[in-house]
Amino acid sequence: MGYLNFKSEYDKNPIIDIKSSEALVYEGSNEIVEKLKEIKQGIIVFETYPGTDLSVLKKDILSHLNADEVICVEDFAKSETEVDLMLQRNLTDDRVFGLYSHHTIEDFYQMNEIKSLNKDLKTKKGLFVVYGFGASLISSDLYIQVSLTRWEIQLRYRKGMPNFLKHNYKEDILRKYKRGYFIEWRVADRIKEKNVHNFDYIIDYVDLHKPMMIDSKSYHHALDELTRRPFRMVPYFDPGLWGGQWMKEVCNLNPEEKNYAWSFDGVPEENSLKLSFNGKVVELPAQDLVQFKPKELMGERVHARFGKNFPIRFDLLDTMEGGNLSLQVHPLTEYIQEVFGMTYTQDESYYILDAKDDGVVYLGFKENVDKKAFKHDLLQASKGNQIFPDEKYINQFPAKKHDHFLIPAGTIHCSGKNTMVLEISACVYIFTFKLWDWDRVGMDGRPRPVHLDHGFHALQFDRDTKWVKENLVNTITKISEQEEITGLHEREFLETRRYTFDKSTNIKTYGSVNVGNLVSGRSAVIESLDGSFEPYKVHYAETFIIPSTIQEFKVKCEDKECIVIKAHVR
Repeated sequence: MGYLNFKSEYDKNPIIDIKSSEALVYEGSNEIVEKLKEIKQGIIVFETYPGTDLSVLKKDILSHLNADEVICVEDFAKSETEVDLMLQRNLTDDRVFGLYSHHTIEDFYQMNEIKSLNKDLKTKKGLFVVYGFGASLISSDLYIQVSLTRWEIQLRYRKGMPNFLKHNYKEDILRKYKRGYFIEWRVADRIKEKNVHNFDYIIDYVDLHKPMMIDSKSYHHALDELTRRPFRMVPYFDPGLWGGQWMKEVCNLNPEEKNYAWSFDGVPEENSLKLSFNGKVVELPAQDLVQFKPKELMGERVHARFGKNFPIRFDLLDTMEGGNLSLQVHPLTEYIQEVFGMTYTQDESYYILDAKDDGVVYLGFKENVDKKAFKHDLLQASKGNQIFPDEKYINQFPAKKHDHFLIPAGTIHCSGKNTMVLEISACVYIFTFKLWDWDRVGMDGRPRPVHLDHGFHALQFDRDTKWVKENLVNTITKISEQEEITGLHEREFLETRRYTFDKSTNIKTYGSVNVGNLVSGRSAVIESLDGSFEPYKVHYAETFIIPSTIQEFKVKCEDKECIVIKAHVR
């Protein structure tokens, strides 16, 4: 260990203070119940995000509201068999990949029964509570959105939680995640989209022992504020088969864990926001900001191109004292469009935060590779008949601190052991085709999935040693003494710029949302040029977001030297 020459100040639990004297925040089930008990008559709807623990919601809140009847809307859903048949084409037989669903919540319900329930409740007098995923199908007098973060959902999957309308308690975690990612979260976000201006309260139910409820006005005020200031999302860290030891020290993590393989610190669909209203903290999906404030957050030009998809991803890959990542490739644009229905692909790059003397990056083919021999050897390796001779086919480039390797889609690549990578990429999440995983099994004891058929369609064999050296390794253009363009390749829509300074530097955002990371220096302070936001401190290795509404900002170094790398959509 001992990767730093100073004590890390990395904040793994960033909390954003939202200034509002009028915020209505209710802490814990008792306060929530007392507030909602003011409603004596009518229909209260609790629209729950899939993954919400309905039994806890009912026991701790709903059963205390003195309702004449408490109704779980999911009792009116279609059968598991009907739903499986409906989703078959979207889910496919693959463990990892599916097709984005365009289903709406109505597709999962016996709508004749829902219409009857609606009609019946309108004729009754009293207080009625309806809850569950799809409860918003019932007309309400008070609408409450129950929120859950994506990371918490994934943790619950691992503990055995099934998918919506599915008794798959013990199913492969990859298949559970796939069903959530391609189906449930899309449907749930459509519900949120439809009702974003209709709900009265939102409940954060990440902590089963302390739910938090805020009113609609406070929620929208917070989103507005976040479009005008720098902020950080809540990172998460996960162990892995190839994981390393660097993040334990640098990110202040549990030293007793075996390893940490990756961290998502700049991915709104995966990360969350912790918002403090007068000292009371509410955790919400960061995707809410993208979904409901896309133009303000990302900029007119970026929104026009990407809609409500956040296009930039920053994450950390730690193989220090660990192992190689899987050898992999990302699909070309036309392939991901035709096969998966995505509009853009995962072009990326590896920025090296740290490396040992033997650290390498695998990137591109060697000269004059025999395609048939390569595919034959890879197929034989995937069947367990041999060890794949990677040294025969794939380049290995020495990796040292602050190197930047560009990886346009179609380029075979992976990080080797003893490298610490800040991965900067287009944000399309899971579309990575693993080709070879060094004959390992996953942490669940099962062989890690490879996708040779997909991968063979993506691989660009003309990206050989000469081409890679000229186009993908440290292709740096100096702009000034402080500023350099470090990438990305002309096939990629992101541009990365690096700023090296000892006192301060001004950084432009170019009409785009910017994502940055302090890749050298103990800490730095982001300041407004016009006083429109308060100074914001970031520490070494922290990822931060600058909304497009900020056209230019200043960064002051709090060390002998600081280096910031940032990405924007060009």
